[in-house]
Amino acid sequence: MSRRSCAIAVMAKASQPGRTKTRLVPPLTHEEAAAFNTAFLQDVAGNLIAASVKADIAGYMAYGPPGSEPFFEAILPGEIGLIESWQPNFGDCLFRAAAVLLGSGYACACVLNADSPTLPTSLLVETAERLAAPGDRIVLGPSNDGGYYLLGLKRSHRRLFDDIDWSTERVAGQTLERAAELGLEVVMLPEWYDVDDAQALRTLAGEVLAGRSYGGEALVPYPAPHTGERLRALLRQDGAAARLGLDALTGVS
Repeated sequence: MSRRSCAIAVMAKASQPGRTKTRLVPPLTHEEAAAFNTAFLQDVAGNLIAASVKADIAGYMAYGPPGSEPFFEAILPGEIGLIESWQPNFGDCLFRAAAVLLGSGYACACVLNADSPTLPTSLLVETAERLAAPGDRIVLGPSNDGGYYLLGLKRSHRRLFDDIDWSTERVAGQTLERAAELGLEVVMLPEWYDVDDAQALRTLAGEVLAGRSYGGEALVPYPAPHTGERLRALLRQDGAAARLGLDALTGVS
């Protein structure tokens, strides 16, 4: 571990049918949604490893629920560290993950969602580079639903996680308000999307199977091979394409 390195922790939940990615049900079944959660986690881990080749980045999973460490050990590469972070309030989960990493000696820490398997690797690299510059600041990656997919910081600013209406369209805006209260410089990344409903799942399929980048030509999405494999397997099932609204992608290899 380098004192200059940037640790990125994915906020990860163990795959359990009926408890994981339930907003994708329907059109998915609970079992299919849990399988996609696993594929997302594997692809986000792969993305972190790809980013670590280009920048001084260490990848982690800030996981829950308690006792699920064997699940993550079974599905993830050994390069990905594990931190249990399971609190009643989501803001506390985020703060704990960041504080543990900063307290371990990393120069900066980021919390990253587990719902954006195609997030461009270049954005992770840019985050580490921007945080490595002198001076205190945060890096914020806004989601198209008003939340954020990434928050990077150099100090444990608890206020960034206070009085936030989690799981609403106000999250990113309220986080910017907290940063202003603290007098922090804010680096804004390009918008990306979370895969948490049927429309986002169709956007994901368009990226992974048909090469339609959400960010246009300026941003190259991570290829997300595990997610792609899961999508292809699903589309081979009778009626699945119609159920998911993906008839146009039937037969895509």
